[in-house]
Amino acid sequence: MRPFCIFLITILFFLSFIKSIKPLQEEVHQNDQESDRVFNLPGQPRSPSLSHFSGYITVSRENGRALFYWFFEAQTEPSKRPLLLWLNGGPGCSSIGYGAAVEMGPLRVKRYGRGLEFNKYAWNKEANLLFLESPVGVGFSYTNTSSDLTKLDDGFAAEDAYSFLVNWLRRFPQYQAHDFYIAGESYAGHYVPQLAELVFERNKDRKNYPYINFKGFIVGNPETDDYYDWKGFAEYAWSHTVVSDQVYRLVNRVCDFKLLNWTNKCNNAMNIVFNQYNDIDIYNIYAPKCSLAQTSSFTYETHAKMSFLGRRRMYSGYDPCFSTYAEEYFNKPDVQKSLHALVGGKVNGKWQVCNNFVSNAYNVTVFSVLPIYSKLIKAGLRIWIYSAVGTQMAGFQQSGQDTVWKPWAFPSSLTGSLGTTTSRLVGGLWSTKD
Repeated sequence: MRPFCIFLITILFFLSFIKSIKPLQEEVHQNDQESDRVFNLPGQPRSPSLSHFSGYITVSRENGRALFYWFFEAQTEPSKRPLLLWLNGGPGCSSIGYGAAVEMGPLRVKRYGRGLEFNKYAWNKEANLLFLESPVGVGFSYTNTSSDLTKLDDGFAAEDAYSFLVNWLRRFPQYQAHDFYIAGESYAGHYVPQLAELVFERNKDRKNYPYINFKGFIVGNPETDDYYDWKGFAEYAWSHTVVSDQVYRLVNRVCDFKLLNWTNKCNNAMNIVFNQYNDIDIYNIYAPKCSLAQTSSFTYETHAKMSFLGRRRMYSGYDPCFSTYAEEYFNKPDVQKSLHALVGGKVNGKWQVCNNFVSNAYNVTVFSVLPIYSKLIKAGLRIWIYSAVGTQMAGFQQSGQDTVWKPWAFPSSLTGSLGTTTSRLVGGLWSTKD
């Protein structure tokens, strides 16, 4: 009888605890924008001053599903600047940990997570910059319904991102009429066009959906079409002497990247390609490999050792050292408190730059977004694609093959090059309008 009583008391205590935390979550998600304003973020430089907000937007009240965001107003005249939503890829990687903290956000995490420093090249010099952790399960985003994590696919991610955007604009109505752009990198090469198409189509139905002043999108090193992405992956490894002529000929002989499921011979050949990156940094082949231990469960080595029939997941675009710094910083309790973040339900109670569970659970349902490009280009939307030279990952080799080489100048200075040279891609830029 005694064990049963103890068990009953334990259950009652647990239920009372769950009941007690629900009002906190409800309060967080019904906040007005000022309640989301960030004050006293640990390690933030005192100057220049920044206006930024973070918190949760509920995308499903029924399932208790909410996505986490971090928003930086433009440094000057935010009322006149466009709104830009940034998404990182993976799938399963955080736009807070990468986009905001180490790429184009105004606050970069210092080495070893020892604070923040101002990024003088931040994109919020030109735009109001909104970072979203998506899909659910990534970063601080969470759900109270575990079955949501079995539904992760391209359509689910697009619907949640759209619901987030609509509800975020209700919280920040002053940005409703601003020019709106979507941007991202790597697997966001799928997220971004699919969300763009959803916004475009629902803008036609103003009776049932709010109008969003959508102007176009930007993607960097995007995954676009599985056939061209994987063909380009093999070509890049060969053209940069990562693999030998013999291995490259083997891949071309046994692999048909148009197939949904790879053969055993193709899988074995691609394993040879992936294994060449055990000793170099796939994200920057010209830089030393990071020697720091990674705390995230999502690592390149995990991917390289995978062996299975079918299309591989093209993990893309991230510096492993920066991910370690970000995890050190965003797991500090005072940082999480300042950002209004809840970490309940995360693996080991920790925030992770990339969530391996989300990546493995995610079901790719759209293998080419090229038809979306055609549709939106015909509609007159602006599209910008850019690629980096030094990264193997995510659709680099094919992104500018038909571009004529020319120097790329910016106000009186030569800053790079654009196009192809001797049949090798140097950089790629494409816009549908001037």
